[in-house]
Amino acid sequence: MSTQPYHTPSAKPFWTPDPKTAERSRIADFTRWAAARHTGVEADYYSLHRWSVTDLEGFWSAVWEYFDIQASTPYDRVLAEERMPGARWFPGATLNYTHHALRHQSSGAPAIIALDEAGAGYEVSGDRLRAQVASVAATLRDLGVGMGDRVVGYLPNTPHAVVVFLAAASLGAVWSVCGQDYAPKAAADRFAQLEPTVLIAADGYLFNGTTHDRREAVLDLARALPTLKATVLVDHMRLSRPDETHPALVVPWEDAATRTEQLACTPVPFDHPLWVVFSSGTTGLPKGIVHGHGGVLLEHLKTLGLHSDLGPGDRLLWYTTTHWMMWNLVVSTLLTGATTCTYDGSPALLTQPDILWELAARHRVTLFGTSPQYLLGMSKFGIDPSVHDLSAIRAIGCTGSTLPASAYPWVRDHVGDRVLLASISGGTDVVSGFAGSAPNTPVWAGELSAPHLGVALAAYDAEGFPVVDQVGELVLTRPMPSMPLSFWNDPDGGRYHDAYFSAYPDVWRHGDWITVTSHGSVIVHGRSDSTLNRNGVRLGSADIHDVVERLPEITEALVIGAEEPDGGYWMPLFVVPAAGVTLDDALRDRIRDAIRTGASPRHVPDEILEVPAIPHTRTGKKLEVPVKRLLQGAPAEQVVNAAAVDAPNLIDYYARLGAERRSRRSTGLGHSSDDERDRA
Repeated sequence: MSTQPYHTPSAKPFWTPDPKTAERSRIADFTRWAAARHTGVEADYYSLHRWSVTDLEGFWSAVWEYFDIQASTPYDRVLAEERMPGARWFPGATLNYTHHALRHQSSGAPAIIALDEAGAGYEVSGDRLRAQVASVAATLRDLGVGMGDRVVGYLPNTPHAVVVFLAAASLGAVWSVCGQDYAPKAAADRFAQLEPTVLIAADGYLFNGTTHDRREAVLDLARALPTLKATVLVDHMRLSRPDETHPALVVPWEDAATRTEQLACTPVPFDHPLWVVFSSGTTGLPKGIVHGHGGVLLEHLKTLGLHSDLGPGDRLLWYTTTHWMMWNLVVSTLLTGATTCTYDGSPALLTQPDILWELAARHRVTLFGTSPQYLLGMSKFGIDPSVHDLSAIRAIGCTGSTLPASAYPWVRDHVGDRVLLASISGGTDVVSGFAGSAPNTPVWAGELSAPHLGVALAAYDAEGFPVVDQVGELVLTRPMPSMPLSFWNDPDGGRYHDAYFSAYPDVWRHGDWITVTSHGSVIVHGRSDSTLNRNGVRLGSADIHDVVERLPEITEALVIGAEEPDGGYWMPLFVVPAAGVTLDDALRDRIRDAIRTGASPRHVPDEILEVPAIPHTRTGKKLEVPVKRLLQGAPAEQVVNAAAVDAPNLIDYYARLGAERRSRRSTGLGHSSDDERDRA
């Protein structure tokens, strides 16, 4: 079986950091600090990474000391048991995430800048944030919330969500949140599992110029949560309260957040649950992934403080919704003393597609975060961010899917050649990154500069051996502090074990195809469960998507490799043409040629089909495996939860496509894969 990547690693970096700038970064300061206290620490990033994964206790104790973690009781040792799952980090230590999120906020400087698509905005100072957190914490306590109880939010990305999360965490309560574009049933599929005590919900949200009234949805959600003692209503859109009777006590936000109280953070064990983040839930009920106070605290300080170089005076604007794990990371900006920007609205207004760039310029943002689809869309539609003063931006973070090499020159030419473009790969599972960049790493276009510090990442072949310059499974061979404590409602840990540890004993298998290159970078090829495997030659779907979506005539693409009952293998490519473009034979030939020369001659699709849209999870990931199973004839209700899809009507559309193909094949009217390849 061939395992050669079709994205050929580039020996020459696309971008190299300015030595003086790199020397002033926090990661360089951390390296000097650690070298004075630990053996084996050298100046360059790759040596630092090697030390971070060979001496786990030395590295994570260094992170603890460098960021001056304040614990109410000290830890006994760094890593009491190194096993996966079940590693025991910092036993004996008690601390609180909220204490660390608020302790570096200066009284007059903004801790949060609230932004929206209407141009309105306001600042929340460090003092005001602390006062609101103290007030809401007291309100929650009066409503019966204590250590281990669950508080849930049905909220857009505004400071209200940050305040309530910090208030709940200060009490040792467990937090979970989702956006209001989720239907009440979809939100209840998540929250009802947690049996929450209090619901915090907004009256609505703004998106692309439209106010979405969610008052009825809030009532429906509250009725679906029988354990609620109260609902706190946020009049975000200034809509009047509905007349219907609420199933629990109702507390207006003004009453909850304007009390004069002193904040007292409850010390909790290092591995006490902080929040539950949910998987996309494309099949069955979403999985609740539980993370702890201490693991998140250390992991996010490392990621944001060292890799993202954030500190006091910096400002982060990363477009996210509250149900994407990036919201959790964005909130943790506060841990570094930097300012976080919340944004309520569309990332690309019909009337102002460059709204986020304009806001980044106006508020002197230093770290701008986005997704590959956003950058590719800006390029395709001719948006030029450089019309704004983006001189404050030092780095652009990009995650959610693979960032193709073609995006790198566009960022250089339209944002600035001094800006670090950091493609990041990670997951909700660890609520952090596995690989990315740092201020002192070079960048290769289409590649992630290196594994993150403390991440023992490797590519495994089918026999479970690490390989270099070959495609393999993304695995972690040693634990991270932010690995899940558990899955919710998984008492024996069986679902947790099966999710990550069933392929290789005691090794975390994440489910991505990657290449670890000989110069230390990482190339992500896509999900390993949606791999294209033609005649034993494997290729990641991302490699096809990259090539096809570079074509100006194509807005988006999805390729599927579907095994068929008679032993055949059907590989269709679904494309969404750009406005005004017709998918004719000439364009099909261009697409085939682009794949043949830019990806793989063995993976030219059997058919190229025009579709109205590509389905995604609500966090923007293409639904490759569910579409494959729909095409193979699996019942829709067994394949995908419609509530987890951005356009549920597409489920029936792709199911019909599969049924029509099976009907053609049964009557002998369909092309076989070999016939179609010959025709191509």
